[in-house]
Amino acid sequence: MKVISNASPLIALTNIGQLELLNKLFQKVIIPEAVYKEVVEEGKDKPGAAEVKKTINQWIDVREVKNLDEVKALRAILDYGEAEVVVLAQEIKADLLILDNKEPRIFAKHLGFKLIGTIGVLILAYEKGYLKNPIEKILKLREKGFYKALTMIGT
Repeated sequence: MKVISNASPLIALTNIGQLELLNKLFQKVIIPEAVYKEVVEEGKDKPGAAEVKKTINQWIDVREVKNLDEVKALRAILDYGEAEVVVLAQEIKADLLILDNKEPRIFAKHLGFKLIGTIGVLILAYEKGYLKNPIEKILKLREKGFYKALTMIGT
């Protein structure tokens, strides 16, 4: 299964100590270079940077997007990481995208991609037996300021 994640789910899950759920659920997660740069390089002193960097080439793979013209065109409506997630998903024929923000979700859905957000990851982990109390983790997300992720409950 080819799963691609944007930055916000990586950061959110790290903030509540649950990044490893992605490994348990999907074995391998792919991120485009823009997401790596956003989380690890530009966010080097922020939550998620060290944890994500440690997983690179273990169960998180960084991939280069080839169609930079399409990324540039999508930048009119999406941020750089989101644009690369969508283009990379098309290039490698991804099975699932992990996105929290509304605009890239709408765009990716229209392209026919299956989607899940941070809350959806927590719920799936609960259903698979990897997480005992998803409500506790959702409340922890809220405490950490991830209100946008909370609007995607169940997805």
